[in-house]
Amino acid sequence: MKKLTIEDVKLKGKRCFIRVDFNVPLDQFGNITDDTRIKAALPTINYAIDEGAKVILASHMGRPKGIVSPNFSMNLISKRLMRLLGKNVIMAEDCVGDGVKKVIDEMKPGDVLLLENLRFHKEEEKNDDGFSKKLAEIADVYINDAFGSAHRAHSSTHGITKYVPQAAAGFLLKKEIMYFEKSVSNPTRPFVAILGGSKASGKIGVLNNLADKVNKVIIGGMLSFTFLKALGYHMGGSKVEDDMLEEVKKTMQKMTEKGVKFYLPVDFVVAERMDMRAEAKIVPAQEIPNSWVALDIGPATSTLFTEALYNAKTIIWNGPMGVFEMDAFSRGTMAMVHAVANSFALTIVGGGDTDVAVHNAGESDKISYISTGGGAFLELLEGKALPGIEALTDKKE
Repeated sequence: MKKLTIEDVKLKGKRCFIRVDFNVPLDQFGNITDDTRIKAALPTINYAIDEGAKVILASHMGRPKGIVSPNFSMNLISKRLMRLLGKNVIMAEDCVGDGVKKVIDEMKPGDVLLLENLRFHKEEEKNDDGFSKKLAEIADVYINDAFGSAHRAHSSTHGITKYVPQAAAGFLLKKEIMYFEKSVSNPTRPFVAILGGSKASGKIGVLNNLADKVNKVIIGGMLSFTFLKALGYHMGGSKVEDDMLEEVKKTMQKMTEKGVKFYLPVDFVVAERMDMRAEAKIVPAQEIPNSWVALDIGPATSTLFTEALYNAKTIIWNGPMGVFEMDAFSRGTMAMVHAVANSFALTIVGGGDTDVAVHNAGESDKISYISTGGGAFLELLEGKALPGIEALTDKKE
């Protein structure tokens, strides 16, 4: 790490502002359905508590767009956080202002305060300088442990760092960077990248950046439709990004020139429409009927992709193989989960609902690392610098 980490800064008696990512999924009744992101931040929070800091936690939830709404209140998080920490958590009514300052002044070392949703202030997403200063006023030390938001230049991830004495990475952020460095910058080979999900436009940058690094690329999901059409296949009623066809051809040519082995689906599960009750069948990739849509990779493709992973030593995966949320179209994604989990490789899964698929398949414990960031994970794969990481204080040589 070229940036300061939480272990490099003194926390005892300090107001330690920790930017966490508690933007967790909720059901219709406001119950948390997956608390992975909260659990991921516990090592950093517990360390700050043990060091005797006044721990101030800040996060966003959802997209309230500057409007205060009980549906996006951090109150929904506080009870789960208390249970996981095993101690009381003070809940603030806002994230800035005199009321918050008063609560912090009354805190004792080791106390934990959870601020209200940062995005109840529209200035947060605008990286407003005035709002950044207000956040910095309640902090002696700033810790960023929200990898899932590190690709956003917002007040709480970027602007605040200009007005605090020290800005450091938490354990989660450090771990994300460490695994990324291990898998992409210095991978054990053969190195395989699996990309699925929807849009080719969102993954072309990743493929172009990985062309010099990977040995094999596996393409599935809706993403594969544009690649197959670029090769002259008829994709029926499946969604294709026609404006990306030339770009896709260039990327495949680049991969070929670099000696990268490129795998695309050879068969699909297709249906008349995206509906569990619709008629479905398995067809070769060349024989998708007119107006029918491909909703999952077929069994021959699952076998092909599994074989391609046989000798892998490093695997990164972003994006499912199909509409796995519907049971009838989940088999391809589940087969890929099991293949990755049972490999002997360093395996890193991130974003694109892939982490959800891994959890649903019960294979989380067999994956080396599950990233907490979707967009941030993709931007790192593209070779982009993340504002939330770049803004942290550099270590002295």
